[in-house]
Amino acid sequence: MTDQLPSPRGADVGRRIGVGLMYGLWKPRVLGAWRVPTTGPVILAVNHSHMIDGPMVMGVAPRPTHFLIKKEAFIGPLDPFLTGIGQVKVDRDTTDRTAITRALGVLGNGGVLGIFPEGTRGEGDFASLRAGLAYFAVRSGAPIVPVAVLGSSDKRGRLIKELPPLRSRVDVVFGEPFEAGDGSGRRTRTALDEATGRIQKQLAAHLENARRFTGR
Repeated sequence: MTDQLPSPRGADVGRRIGVGLMYGLWKPRVLGAWRVPTTGPVILAVNHSHMIDGPMVMGVAPRPTHFLIKKEAFIGPLDPFLTGIGQVKVDRDTTDRTAITRALGVLGNGGVLGIFPEGTRGEGDFASLRAGLAYFAVRSGAPIVPVAVLGSSDKRGRLIKELPPLRSRVDVVFGEPFEAGDGSGRRTRTALDEATGRIQKQLAAHLENARRFTGR
């Protein structure tokens, strides 16, 4: 199964592509990146209000990141490209055991897993979380680093309305790592529900602090 796990080298290539694109098209302001542990498994929990949020975090994060990405994005030439840069295809309509195995494999190998815990693009306020984030955090023991992307959906560009205005500022704020579990090691549904509640409070607090700090 190891040869089917997302490629760390591919994720590093994806990060370098992200650096060039994100800094070339916009003006990212990155705050708190030093909070991301330099080694070992980490989960980046990212709010999601615009389609550039994932590529933006890939480009500015201090470590290569493997994102869980909906299968609908893997169309045409994007399929081999996203797979090649170490991203994980997930079917959100079912229990995707292949995606779960690959995501846990990333963490088991000491890598960085990126998750949009809201499950889909929306207000980006962490108001409604799916249970997947709690499952991966409790199962792997990996710390969660909250990430707030602010400014990606404030305005529409003139040339391409689906994208933020070129050379506009986008803030990416990394928060303090925290543990999702209660220390008991339990993986029951009740334990995961309790972990989801703790996670939501932490992510909402980080987003509020990030907005206050950046003036967004």
